[in-house]
Amino acid sequence: MELLIHLFVGLHIVGIAALLGGFLTQMKAMGQGTARFVPAMLHGAATMLVTGVILVGLHQAEGHEVDNVKIGVKLALLIVILGLVYVKRDDERVEKPLFGLVGLLTTANVFIAVLWT
Repeated sequence: MELLIHLFVGLHIVGIAALLGGFLTQMKAMGQGTARFVPAMLHGAATMLVTGVILVGLHQAEGHEVDNVKIGVKLALLIVILGLVYVKRDDERVEKPLFGLVGLLTTANVFIAVLWT
């Protein structure tokens, strides 16, 4: 079971990398007002959602204590991110504040995962 948990943690990190990497590659375009949500961002957010749910289930199956408030906050942020990216995925341009919000929420999600103990 431990190997399975490590596998899904790795996949969760790949999802974070795709979402944040997609955002970072569009930073210059955001400055010019031509940023858009690239497919990697949508796939990364979806990967984070699926692997996160699986990780919570695996931890509970192992009998570990899960901080439901932390998981709820992270899930809420991810649902907002996924919703924004999904709805605006076909737009040629995304407004700067909206695009910046996705980057901010993604970064906040990472820091919540690392710092909230």
